[in-house]
Amino acid sequence: MGSPKASAGTLPLILDIDDFKGDFSFDALFGNLVNELLPSFQEDDADGADGGGGQDALSNGPMRGLQGTAIPMFPAVEDLLALFKDSCKELVDLRQQIDGRLQNLKKEVEVQDAKHRKTLAELEKGVDGLHQSFQRLDSRISSVGQTAAKIGDHLQSADSQRKTASQTIELIKYLMEFNSSPGDLMELSPLFSDDSRVAEAASIAQKLRSFAEEDVGTHGINMPSAVGAANASRGLEVAVGNLQDYCNELENRLLSRFDAASQRRELSTMAECAKILSQFNRGTSAMQHYVASRPMFIDVEVMNTDINLVLGDQGLQAGPSNIARGLSTLYKEITDTVRKEAATIMAVFPSPNDVMSILVQRVLEQRVSTILDRLLEKPSLVNLPPVNQGGLLLYLRIFAVAYEKTEDLAKELQSVGCGDLDAEGLTESLFLPHKDEYPEYEQASLQQLYQSKMDELRAEAQQQSESTGTISRTKAAISPSASQQISVTIVTEFVRWNEEAISRCTLFSSQPTILAGNVRSVFACLLGQVSQYLTEGLERARESLNEAAALRDRFVIGASVSRRVAAAAASAAEAAAAAGESSFRSFMIAVQRCASSVAILQQYFSNTISRLLPPDAHAASLEEMGTAVSSVEGAAQKGLQQCIETVMAEVERLLSAEQKTTDYRTPDDGNAPDHRPTNACIRVVAYLSRVLESAFSALEGLNKQSFLTDLGNRLHKGLINHWQKFTFSASGGLRLKRDITEYGEFVRSFSAPSIDENFELLGIVANVFIVAPESLASLFEGTPSIRKDALRFIQLRDDFKTAKISSMLNSLKTDS
Repeated sequence: MGSPKASAGTLPLILDIDDFKGDFSFDALFGNLVNELLPSFQEDDADGADGGGGQDALSNGPMRGLQGTAIPMFPAVEDLLALFKDSCKELVDLRQQIDGRLQNLKKEVEVQDAKHRKTLAELEKGVDGLHQSFQRLDSRISSVGQTAAKIGDHLQSADSQRKTASQTIELIKYLMEFNSSPGDLMELSPLFSDDSRVAEAASIAQKLRSFAEEDVGTHGINMPSAVGAANASRGLEVAVGNLQDYCNELENRLLSRFDAASQRRELSTMAECAKILSQFNRGTSAMQHYVASRPMFIDVEVMNTDINLVLGDQGLQAGPSNIARGLSTLYKEITDTVRKEAATIMAVFPSPNDVMSILVQRVLEQRVSTILDRLLEKPSLVNLPPVNQGGLLLYLRIFAVAYEKTEDLAKELQSVGCGDLDAEGLTESLFLPHKDEYPEYEQASLQQLYQSKMDELRAEAQQQSESTGTISRTKAAISPSASQQISVTIVTEFVRWNEEAISRCTLFSSQPTILAGNVRSVFACLLGQVSQYLTEGLERARESLNEAAALRDRFVIGASVSRRVAAAAASAAEAAAAAGESSFRSFMIAVQRCASSVAILQQYFSNTISRLLPPDAHAASLEEMGTAVSSVEGAAQKGLQQCIETVMAEVERLLSAEQKTTDYRTPDDGNAPDHRPTNACIRVVAYLSRVLESAFSALEGLNKQSFLTDLGNRLHKGLINHWQKFTFSASGGLRLKRDITEYGEFVRSFSAPSIDENFELLGIVANVFIVAPESLASLFEGTPSIRKDALRFIQLRDDFKTAKISSMLNSLKTDS
């Protein structure tokens, strides 16, 4: 850079173009221009950096002296201005130089670009030509390749024909050797006796045999006569026979070698033999030979061990649970054995799936079938096995255990691998003889269990009867033993039998239609058992009621008897009443247990049976259950009517024994009337409260409502008939009204509106004994509904025979 003090016209250049190259900085450029002209400024600047005075000078501008003359801050201002002007001129010159050079570069670039475009155009033409040349070359190469491929195919075909011809010549030569003479295998080529070339010999022998048999068959069909066929194929027939003998001999030799290798566990030799044997009937003989030689199929000890493992020393009496454990152990051992054999088979045979199919089939048809034959000895339905030895139920339980465990075995074997064999289907076929007759056996078993239970209960009753010899037969009949009474526990046992049978139905019946049929038949057995058991139990309870009724009738005596006879009869009547009350309670307990048993039956149907039946079978079974329950309800209704008869008989006895003539005809002695119920009323209400306590707890719903309504009507009618035997005074009418109120309050517990109304009207009717004769007409007018009963009761007034009441009664009858 030149000196800044030089003039613009004569001094060297201040700026150079190199100053603008690289990392250009304006501050550096400016500093280089002014640093030589401002040395004092640089010093002041340094001082200002120390004390800050320089900064104050710059900020305050020119300093003024005492006389007011200005002293410039920069003495070299003029030099700086000249320097800046020269620098501006040089910058303009530099710009012009740069512009000129840029113009020259632009022209050069345009020229070079034109040359480049021309070169690219020429290159594109060259590339297009080259591409066309490559396409022609590729087409030519493809044509040459196709021609070469055709030539290669021809050469390959020719070579194949040559090889075929060579092989055919060899085969013809071997065929001629086998055609020499029947049964002569001594003059054959060394190939057929060389143990190291057995595979090749087997392949050639199979080809020759196939060709010879085909030729013989063809000539046998086309020749017009048997003589012509024999002449045409005589030599090949000899070859066929010799080849057959040789193949048999070779196959036997390979099987012997295979057996020897198997005993030594030489898997490679076994695999080699199996591969060669696969050429003979696809290796079927080798597969079957291997499977048949397994120890579990030929060792009798294995079979005996199987049976002993499952049955033990007790045989079938070991029980289903022990047999189940034995089968689980046996089947696990079988599965492990098959799994080990599968590893050998996979390593030896070229078609392991076929061998596994044969192996598993043999396991199921021989080993498993043998143990099943010992387990499932089908009993006779004519002579059933005794229950104490398990009965039919033992057979069915063992059948279910064996079926379930064997199905699990089939699934395990299927997972191990058994080729195309349907192991589960084959297992199913093993049980078909038993499954076909299963429903009959299940029903017969349920019937046997029921009959055995009934025999057991009868035996217990007989034993109890014999052990209580001091009790009379009559008393025993009235108070049946616990074994003769209905038991909910026994009904629950029936349901448990049926539930177990249904589980077997589900296990054995895979098709929905068969399952529905079996479930219906098994459930029908339960309906029959429950219905018969409950009905017979109710009948036994009714027999107690009948016995009590017979006791009552036996001790009915006439009026003209001695006091001693009457006392004995009264004592006997009390005993008969106690027997009736006991039989009443027994029957109510029976009815309550029947209701509980029916509820258990219905719950079982809802929870178990209904979900196994389609809609049509569900409706049919529901109808059958309704029929069974109806028969039980019918027996219960008969017994309940007898209970009403028993109650009313005792009520009538109490009324007859306790009701006094003076109860309703007290003398008019001026004393206050007795407002207490009569003794007869108190005894009757106390009896009814005591005896009906069991009815209130035993009966429910409509049965309870119907029973109490019938009893209330009978009580109402019985009281009316009873009171018509007495004559009533006015004070006696008040006491009758008190009795009616007592009876009405008791029957209110029946919750029967019609009965309450009857006793309310009866209380109104009792007013005919209380009101004055002249007020009777107004009583009828106030309550017309009591007219019929009131007319009957009026005649019981002690003053009825007066002319006034009699004539009034006649007029009331005329008006009615």
